[in-house]
Amino acid sequence: MSSSRVTGRFSLLFAILLIAVCLRSPITGVGPVLSLIRDSLNLTATQAGMLTTLPLLAFAFFSPLASIISRRRGLEQSLMLSLILMVLGLALRSLGSVLSLYLGTVIIGAGIAIANVLLPSLIKRDYPNHIATLTSVYVLMMGIGAALSAGFALPLSDLADSLKIQFISNWAFSLICLIILPIAAIFIWLPQMSKCSVLPKDTATFDSHSYLWRNKDAWQISLFLALNSFLMYIFISWLPTILIDQGYSHHQAGVIHGVFQLCSSIPAIILIPVMAKVKNKQLLALGLTVPGFLAIIAMVYIPHYCVYWVMLLALGIGGAFVLALTVINLRTQTTHQAATLSGMVQSLAYLFSATGPVSLGAIHQYSGNWHKPLLLCAVLAFFWCVFAVLASTNHPIEPY
Repeated sequence: MSSSRVTGRFSLLFAILLIAVCLRSPITGVGPVLSLIRDSLNLTATQAGMLTTLPLLAFAFFSPLASIISRRRGLEQSLMLSLILMVLGLALRSLGSVLSLYLGTVIIGAGIAIANVLLPSLIKRDYPNHIATLTSVYVLMMGIGAALSAGFALPLSDLADSLKIQFISNWAFSLICLIILPIAAIFIWLPQMSKCSVLPKDTATFDSHSYLWRNKDAWQISLFLALNSFLMYIFISWLPTILIDQGYSHHQAGVIHGVFQLCSSIPAIILIPVMAKVKNKQLLALGLTVPGFLAIIAMVYIPHYCVYWVMLLALGIGGAFVLALTVINLRTQTTHQAATLSGMVQSLAYLFSATGPVSLGAIHQYSGNWHKPLLLCAVLAFFWCVFAVLASTNHPIEPY
């Protein structure tokens, strides 16, 4: 392999990982400064909660469109569009009004949705022999971006205060700083724009892979990721409240919530060497999901050791997310089939998960405790285990 080709592949890999860093950071940077946003814009709790729900709804709506865009414009131009949308959304979100806050959040969600769907397809096209390993690496980079964004949100807000910046709110300064990541990714991605991966017109017109919506295997993969995302966003939203109601202090609940997010990123590191070696992905699916199912039951009946159950659940959810993305690539036969399946799976997953925090909160309000909501989560986690095994077979999805 010539040195120029090696350099090109290294540049592409670096660009993929930098885009991956951008896929969670614009969302996780909001939480730490949410109280500042509420105070500044006089938002109610429900209005503030929309900042969590809107990205998920945007993911659900724009994910199916990503494969359509890529068939017409190619993967390279489509991913550039996703980065531009992120930059525009981040700038708009930081203007300081309620309308711009919500509109910017939706645009950010649209950009992330397109990249979410198309990055696995790009890996399948350019690194077909390293799908499992690179999927683990880019999920790890997503986690690193999310952690950095959340960790620096308040320090950046405090920096704006110490510098006495007047033209922008402290929270807006914190959020606008995140624009550095997609802008850097745009410059790194520019060399890839000379490539053209658009399908021939006859293929792009007729091969829409619409059969996937009628395919049993595609629905099994969709339900696997949907249940995984549903459980993840429920515990991201409600875990501190659940712990406080079980007798933990606010500080302890905050620390355990941080442990949950940290542990959900760890499987990406562990699975980098494992995914390529484990041929039977169904056994891996059981090993990841069954402990998570048992951990939720343990939260109900043995809450005193909740920190351990939270760690176990987070490891399962984080690992299952990596597995679900890997399965999408392993069970498809072409780049565009992978993009279409990815769009279907992620659209259904995020649409379903957007209902999770609201529905569980309503059940808690009706029942007056967390016993019934957690048991419902355990029931859903049982089906999560079932669909994880069904989705993780080695059989490719055949067109029909």
